[in-house]
Order: sequence, then C-alpha cells, then structure tokens
Amino acid sequence: MRLKALLLFLFLLLPIPAAAGSGKPSIKGQVEDVRGYPVSWLFMTARDPDTGREYQSKSDAEGAFVFDSMEPGRYVLSASRPGIEPVARIVQVEADKTAELELLTLPVFLTGNTAIDKFVASSEAQGGRYPAGNISYLNTNDGVDSFFMWAYFGILALLSAYGVYRYRMIYLFLRYRNHPPRPKSVFPSDGLPRVTVQLPLFNEMYVAERLIDAVIKLDYPRELLEIQVLDDSTDETREVVSQAVKKYFDRGFNIVHLQRTDRTGFKAGALEEGLKKASGEFVLIFDADFVPRPDCLRRMIDYFTDERVGLVQMRWSHINADYSLLTKVQAIMLDGHFVIEQTARNRCGGFFNFNGTAGMWRRKAIEWSGGWQHDTLAEDTDLSYRAQLMGWRFVYLADEDVPAELPVEMNAFKSQQRRWAKGLVQVGTKMLGRIVRDPRLPLQVKLEQFFRLTGNLAAPLVIILALISFPILIVRYNQGFFHLFVLDVPILTFSTLSVLAFYIVPQVYLHPDTWKRTLKYMPWVMSMGIALTFSNARAALEALVGVKTPFVRTPKYRIEETGDTTWLKKSYVPRRLTLPVLEILFALYFIFTIWYAVDSLILGTIPFLFIYLFGYAYAAVMTIAQSRVKMKAISPQPSALSPQPSALSGGQCLTINADNADNADS
Repeated sequence: MRLKALLLFLFLLLPIPAAAGSGKPSIKGQVEDVRGYPVSWLFMTARDPDTGREYQSKSDAEGAFVFDSMEPGRYVLSASRPGIEPVARIVQVEADKTAELELLTLPVFLTGNTAIDKFVASSEAQGGRYPAGNISYLNTNDGVDSFFMWAYFGILALLSAYGVYRYRMIYLFLRYRNHPPRPKSVFPSDGLPRVTVQLPLFNEMYVAERLIDAVIKLDYPRELLEIQVLDDSTDETREVVSQAVKKYFDRGFNIVHLQRTDRTGFKAGALEEGLKKASGEFVLIFDADFVPRPDCLRRMIDYFTDERVGLVQMRWSHINADYSLLTKVQAIMLDGHFVIEQTARNRCGGFFNFNGTAGMWRRKAIEWSGGWQHDTLAEDTDLSYRAQLMGWRFVYLADEDVPAELPVEMNAFKSQQRRWAKGLVQVGTKMLGRIVRDPRLPLQVKLEQFFRLTGNLAAPLVIILALISFPILIVRYNQGFFHLFVLDVPILTFSTLSVLAFYIVPQVYLHPDTWKRTLKYMPWVMSMGIALTFSNARAALEALVGVKTPFVRTPKYRIEETGDTTWLKKSYVPRRLTLPVLEILFALYFIFTIWYAVDSLILGTIPFLFIYLFGYAYAAVMTIAQSRVKMKAISPQPSALSPQPSALSGGQCLTINADNADNADS
C-alpha cells in the first residue's frame, strides 16, 4: 500500500501539458479514486507560486471541475476534502489553450468488496456524509439504484391510481349526498306482500337469541311474515335456537328452525336451501351479529313497488364502536365503505353489492340471476353482480341503518377481512371479464368495477413497498426539495391523502357535530390498513391461484358495553396464526429504518415509517396477547366443540333437518 501511494504521489507531481484549444487559458478535468469512482464536491485550488495568483473551483456531482479565464503560468493544482488524502498536481497553462487532466485520490482503505468500497469512497469524500446534491450515496446511479427507484415509484404510481379512484368516489358522494332514493309508490295496508326473513347461523350461541328476539319485533303483519332460522351449528347454539323458536312458535309466530346434515356451500348453501322452503315473495337477510330495528322492514318494502328493483340494502351501524381502539378503527373503516362507496355507486348509476346482511331481495331477482352459488367466499357480491347484469335495479339506503356488533379481538377481525378480501378477488376472477365485455355497460361502470374487484391486490404491493423502505432512504438520501415536490407530493396526495379524505368525509356526514373527535384515530386507521397487508395479501394470492379454503366465521360474543370483558371466558378460541411472526420481524425492521432516518436527518419520512411500525407492531402484539389471554381464560368445554348435534329440549316438532346427505361437505 505504501509503495502504491508513493508511485501515485510521484505520478501526480509530473507536469501536465496543455492541450490545443481556443480562447483564454483554462484547466478542466475529472476527480476519481483509484477504482474509477467519481469523487464529488472537492475544493479545488490552482496557485501560481511565482506571482501568488490563485483561482478556486469545486468538483461537481460527477467529479468534473473547470478553471476559466486564467493567466498563463505554472500552477500547483490541489484538491482537498475531509476524509481523503490531499491531492496535488503541477499544471502548465499556456495562452489560448486548455489543460486537461485527471486527478486520482486514495481511499483510506480497501476491503475488496466492491459495494462496500464504493460506499466508503463516497462517504469518506464527504467527511462521513453522503454527497450533497446527488440522488444517491453512490457517486453515480447504478443498476441497483435504478431497480429500487423504478420499484418504488412504480408501486406508488399504481397505488396512486387507486387513490384517484377514491377521490372519484368522494366526489360522487358529495355530488349526490342530498339526492336520496325515493320509492315509486307505497303498498296499500291491505296489499302488503309476504316476506321471509332468513337468519343464517353457525355456532352463534351468544348472539342467536338476541337476533331472534329483534326479528320477532319487526313491525309487519304477523300473517305475512315468515322467519327461517338457518342453523348449521355444531354446538349449543342448536339448543339455544330450538328453545327460542319454540317460545315464539307457541306465541303464534310463523318461525321455523332449519338444520342441515352438512355445511355444503356454507352460508350460500344454507340460504339456497332455505329459499327452497320459503313462502315469501321477498327475502330479508340478517347475520347473527345484527340487531334490526322494528321499523327496518317497513322502510325497505315500498321500494319494491318498482318492479325493476331487485334489492334494497341498508347501511351498517355499530353497537360497540366505542368498546376499544380496535372497534373504533373498524367503525371508521366500515363507514368509509358504507357511506362513500355504496352511496356513490348507487346514486351515479353504477353497480354496488349486497353486503350479505341487512338487505332485502326480491325472490325473482335471486332465482332469475342463477340463485345462490358457493364457488366464492363472497356469495353476496357474486349474486349482486349477476343480478345487476340481468338488469335488476338496486337501492341503497345510506340514511337508514341496522346496528351490528364489531369483532373485539384482532384474530376475529383479521379472519373477517381475509374472507372478504379473498371473496372479492374470487368474484373478480369470475365476473370481471363478463362485466368488461358487456356492451351495455358504460366505460365508467367498467372502470369502477375494475378498481372495486382488484383493490385487495394492492396488499402485496404495500408489502414490497415496506421492504424497500430502507434501500430507498439510502438511494434518495440527498434528493433536493425540487425533486420531492415534483415526484413525491403528487404521489402522496393521491396515495395517502386520499385515504384520509376517504375516512374523514363519512365522519363529517354521520357526525357533523362531533366528527373532529375522530381525527385522533386517523393515524391508527392508516396503520390498521398496513396491519392487514399480510393477511389480505395471502388471501388475494390464494384467490388468484385458485386455492380453496372454508368459510371461516367471525366469532361474536354479544359485547355491547365498554369494559365488558366476558368474551375472554367464552368459547370459540381463535386459531394460532403464523403471521404475527412476520409482523414482528417487519416491526423490528421499521425500528431500525426509523433509527437510520433519524441518524441521517431524513426527518420527512419518519411519520410514514411510524405508520408502518405501529401497524405491524399493533397487529402482532394484539394477535398474540389476545390469543394467549383467551386460551388461559377458557375452561375446557368439550360439548361446545362437539361435531355432533346436541340433544334439543322442546320444540322438536319445529326443527326441520334438510336432506343434504347426498352432497359432500365443501
């Protein structure tokens, strides 16, 4: 190393002849290290020792420098910068000629690893800092830099496209929010149609009786109302339902308890089987966690005076939104869908989907559209699109709601979101081609459905974006404010601010006097979207490759009041999941990334990095903690998990076992 340095020093002392040129004398050249990497931002001095005349310059981002308008003479050219050895050359400057040369610098040490040496050469040249004004800590952008830049901006561009879609939904909602639907006419009191209420249940021992009690109170002529409890349960729910059905049957209500010998088609199969035995012209559906108000049926029925109307859907509201941070965030996220998306789609003439519950169908619309099909986990969305393609009109009542219970544990929330995500992608693979090819549909409807059915495919992209967060901090270390304004601000406006607007506008609409109180939850709403990425990405990819999974129910515990912790001692233990391990690893990764950003004074990125950190950390900690606490709290209850139907006390004459023995349980 000493011999190499000595030879290099002797070489640097040799005078540089001037090249032929025109104009005033000048010097120009390039500064590189011994490996050929440009060294930027060195202070350059050219001094004539005979006259004391001195000129100064500075190497640019590519290591180039120029001295202009010099007097002829013999100059000592020197370059210096903290962290590198000073460089000196003797240059002869002649009249009307330009002296051209290359200056070589020596790094402090060489490791033999090209990537590390490249980093060291660049950082040493800046006194331990990266080159100011350069897009990367590297002196020039190489293939690795370009890869990360293209991946980063490519993913953000795709997410921005979905942000534009959200802005369009917000615009349509604001435009049509004061134009609620009106029924064509009103059914006469002596001409009301017959209605069947279907209550699909599976292991809902804690909420089944509450649902039945609420449905019994519906304000509708008893002789025109049929209630079907479609019970696929394998635990004590059957006994709870049987007793409730017997109680109301004895009081003169037309209520029946339908049981199947298997779960073919899951919820869709139960609805399909119940429809075969239904007597109603219209079918009203409620899931187990809903508590319909007595007047909800009356508020729906008159819209069916229009023979073209096939479905009337009500908005979901929330019984236990204030129970915890998790339920509050869920409520805000669901309000975005039910207030913005559903209203905008319906009132601008687009397609919107039945949400599986709190809606009433015209029976003909179900049957003429192919009936309930169970080749997807989103049987409600599947039937909705088939019916609308058949020409049936749907009505969405944004100002009428049906209260429902939100999941209070992270595992249940994840499983619910995973099922919805997978079901939507499955419907997309099944129906999107048919929608796009339909010549009757306007382009805006086709585009809207494309974004609707492919939205969950963004989850894998968000994971990739999370993975490259640290490399991007390095690659874009010293990008100036101009680049940030031109590149980042537009993208963040569409990809991030659109999400905030999407969730804030519904709160202003629903809670005009108190909506500001929800602003403090918005960072957690953003983080919760990140928290679901692993679960939803897995669901979306499974749907794309055709992996079939069973319909996983969302446990409900009848939690209605803040502070109620009785669910910890109730049945339905959540499954042990492997995803929290990945979430913990990503949380640790973002702790390191945030430390690096603080250490490097890249402060503008820190709020966005904290969103990732909070999301993954909260999801992992809550999943693990709630699972462990619940497993310790529950005492063994073999009968609750028995696959065999329990003995039914009373009401045996009211129970109908659907004969599905020839169908395999899917």
